[in-house]
Amino acid sequence: MESNNRYICVYGASSDNIAEEYKQAAYQLGKALAAKGWNCINGAGSAGVMRAVSDGFLDGGAKAVGIIPQFMVDNGWHYSRLSDIISTPDMHQRKQMMAQRSQCSIAMPGGCGTLEELLEIITWKQLSLYNKPIVIFNINGFFDSILQQLEHCIAQQFMKPTHKHLWFTAHNVQQIVDYIESYDEQATHVVESKY
Repeated sequence: MESNNRYICVYGASSDNIAEEYKQAAYQLGKALAAKGWNCINGAGSAGVMRAVSDGFLDGGAKAVGIIPQFMVDNGWHYSRLSDIISTPDMHQRKQMMAQRSQCSIAMPGGCGTLEELLEIITWKQLSLYNKPIVIFNINGFFDSILQQLEHCIAQQFMKPTHKHLWFTAHNVQQIVDYIESYDEQATHVVESKY
């Protein structure tokens, strides 16, 4: 299939020292989204969830573009199989470019870098700086504690009740595909201003 210009940003672990099921889910996600005509943008990692999702997209006939700070390229942390690698001066520009060049963001299991990326993109959406779908791929309850903390923020009035619509929680690949394919920006829940 010939890839078009629809890109999904995928955040996830760049470590191989993780359970195989996370990498398998990432690969399946990439293959399923590639079959729907989507391409991938991620952090260009050569291992873990990042590599697996890139392989899924690439094996599915789509593109996988990595955006990575130059110091990581210098350390050889990028995946050479990617369709394209874009280097940035720093982490901040990397994240901004990943968000700008994609039509959706998906967070898969990962460490502090992935959690930081997820919370930042939710914050941007809360501030109306990002109006695209955000998906949390909650494999085996990986994100349960983060989701509970966000609910606690709402309960304690640090966030508004409608802010729970800033993201969509999925437990399998099909739920993600269905959500993204049926997403209607005009018909989504109205999210109140933070202020």
